[in-house]
Amino acid sequence: MSAPLLTALSAGPDDLTVWPASTARLPQGHLSVGGVSLAELADRFGTPAYVLDEDEIRARCRTYRAAFPQADVVYAAKAFLSRAMVRWIEEEGLGLDVCSAGELELAHAAGFPPERMVLHGNAKSPRDIELALRVGVGRIVVDSPSEIARIAALTGPAGRQKVMVRVVPGVSAGGHEKIRTGTDGQKFGLSLTDGSAQHAVARVLGQPQLELTGLHCHIGSQITDVKPYLVAVRRMVGLMARIKESHGVTLPELDLGGGHAVAYRPGEPALDPTALARRLYAELAASCAAAGLPVPRLLIEPGRAIAAPAGVALYRVLAVKHTGPTLFVAVDGGMSDNPRPALYGARYAPRPIGRSTTAEPVPATVVGRHCEAGDVIASDVPLPGDVRPGDLVAVPVAGAYQASMASAYNLVGRPPVVAVHRGTARLLIRRETQDDLSRRDVGA
Repeated sequence: MSAPLLTALSAGPDDLTVWPASTARLPQGHLSVGGVSLAELADRFGTPAYVLDEDEIRARCRTYRAAFPQADVVYAAKAFLSRAMVRWIEEEGLGLDVCSAGELELAHAAGFPPERMVLHGNAKSPRDIELALRVGVGRIVVDSPSEIARIAALTGPAGRQKVMVRVVPGVSAGGHEKIRTGTDGQKFGLSLTDGSAQHAVARVLGQPQLELTGLHCHIGSQITDVKPYLVAVRRMVGLMARIKESHGVTLPELDLGGGHAVAYRPGEPALDPTALARRLYAELAASCAAAGLPVPRLLIEPGRAIAAPAGVALYRVLAVKHTGPTLFVAVDGGMSDNPRPALYGARYAPRPIGRSTTAEPVPATVVGRHCEAGDVIASDVPLPGDVRPGDLVAVPVAGAYQASMASAYNLVGRPPVVAVHRGTARLLIRRETQDDLSRRDVGA
């Protein structure tokens, strides 16, 4: 028996540590989240479907606000965004990090205060910048030299826009090479080591339409250790000291991005916001004291850490077959609603729900319905030996980078998003239908 299966079996079929806090066991193998049976949700809204626990979202927002009381906590909208999510984030007192005119427009239409928004993006379109300036976003993060003159020109001689410069601090961190963004040689930010960041700062300071409020860095995603953040703090404070020495400017803000890891399977490590805050503040104070700088106001940008653990994906089994020694369990979703396993080897812990069984667990590979060999949701996971078509399978920690990255591959419509809250369920985003897909095809 393989190590992953042994780990999963040792955790036990009733291990709900990575599920929303509201998850409860019901008779006959059922589970509820937010006081609503997942099997009933599957019957009511169909599968595949995403379920999002509103209370879990709000509780995680409050945890961050409590851990960072003197900081601006800015939710990274790319993890998951909807009008309801915008409202929850706003009501919990967080800011909002957007990366496109689409995200910005949705948030603005939902009533989010633009001054609490931050616009990101390594290749901002003219429309992205124009809309940000028109609605009055709080800060725009400069990611390349060409953006400086463009933002200044669009701001106009009578305007003044707050900006930050995204710096690559030379820190390697993250769960996979494709989500490590703190080192040279990738598309984001301006390098500290080759002088690009310093040059960009000088150019921004030379633009009267721009107000440089601080520096920004984002070193990666799924980071389980505090130490890389501490290294980033020291290097960013060092740059702030050089800016003061060269230009006589003391920057009031430092944005350390996000990337805080969550556990996708029982036993995996996660980054504790409270421990992170304690050590970040201590390092920031020490580094600033050594550099003779006042402590800047901190900004952080959690996305996955707020949304992911609040979500559950529901699937129905379509086919079960043995191919050689492997038991394949194919479900009615896959890489169109969760591309993360194919993109960077993400691993999940599917769980059967909706019926009781005395069958012994066997190692299975849960796969999707799409025409790719890499369409695998989870490999070598324990499922009942009598698993059969029609069974329901639930996958926890599905609230981030699934709905937001979903596609219509094979012309399979994107799933709905259903919010649960204290015994009630309501549709946030409806299922994408065949009519929706057909209406986009106007070339006949």
